[in-house]
Amino acid sequence: MKMSEKLLERLEKLKARYLELGEMLARPEVVSDQNAFKALSKEHSDIRPAAEKYEEYLAHARELAECEEMLSSETDRDMREMLKEETEALRGTLDADADELRIALLPKDPDEDNNVIMEIRAGAGGDEAALFGTELMKMYRHYADGKRWKVEEINMNYTELGGAKELTFMITGKGAWGDLKFESGVHRVQRVPETESQGRIHTSTVTVAVLPEARDVEVNINENDLKIDTYRSGGAGGQHVNKTESAIRITHIPTGIVVECQDERSQIKNREKAMKVLKSRLYEHYRSQAEKEYSAARRAQIGTGDRSERIRTYNFPQGRVTDHRIGLTLYTLDRFMLGEMDEMIAALKLALQNKLLENIE
Repeated sequence: MKMSEKLLERLEKLKARYLELGEMLARPEVVSDQNAFKALSKEHSDIRPAAEKYEEYLAHARELAECEEMLSSETDRDMREMLKEETEALRGTLDADADELRIALLPKDPDEDNNVIMEIRAGAGGDEAALFGTELMKMYRHYADGKRWKVEEINMNYTELGGAKELTFMITGKGAWGDLKFESGVHRVQRVPETESQGRIHTSTVTVAVLPEARDVEVNINENDLKIDTYRSGGAGGQHVNKTESAIRITHIPTGIVVECQDERSQIKNREKAMKVLKSRLYEHYRSQAEKEYSAARRAQIGTGDRSERIRTYNFPQGRVTDHRIGLTLYTLDRFMLGEMDEMIAALKLALQNKLLENIE
């Protein structure tokens, strides 16, 4: 696939910047400035794949031009056949190079490797929805275990039956946001509840929100904008209930965002966890505002991540899970609920990549 002049011009500028960064990183004054060195190193690392692939593309283009020139003047039949084969092979290589370059030029999600904060809430369906919420929590925990990521509970609010009123937890590991960002939305479950005596299938919904953990440098919070309340912890089974006011509720007054944490016995630890969640919610809040005002690119991703959007159905009688954004159905629901989500996540990533590629030229 031939690349446009506009795309080639963009690649030339990227190549020049890559070489410039290499020179800058060798300067003593840059090496001695850790902040500048770190920023330039990151930029250099980020554009390296595209710059190196472009060098390969140019080398293959030169080889093709040489072969075509030799072919135009060659009279020996056997040599012409050999040159024709080599020419066709190089054209195929150039097409592959062009495709890889387009992918390398895709905008990198700045949060790709961030940790995530996940929130699960029961929607329509009462106790059945709440129970399915706990099963989704287990599913994500299994997935995280398979990736060797850490799961840290923040605010686990259960019903008397063990269902989830609201579960907030953090998953720590490189690439967590890159994989789990697709989980935001409404998850629908269709099955016969254990309490259903007539065997009727019920439909319930659970809301999942996925937020990239905000770094301190990204979100600045004015302490004067916070209203902090303490209260006595409560929990299923009465563990350490009503003994100390260790639970924390933080309200961010300008936005009205409220965060609670009662998972730890220590008020200090609960405050630290609550602040992490608040920063992530504020980061997502401000980022969403910026997207609405300035960027359609992120909204072109698979769905909007809006909580009102039904993204997936888990049909237990048929043993299938369907993602409605890409129309993919897998008949491996049992394994999916045990955290074997890679096939679905890979398909979502590919669909996003193809969507973004439409804008690369």
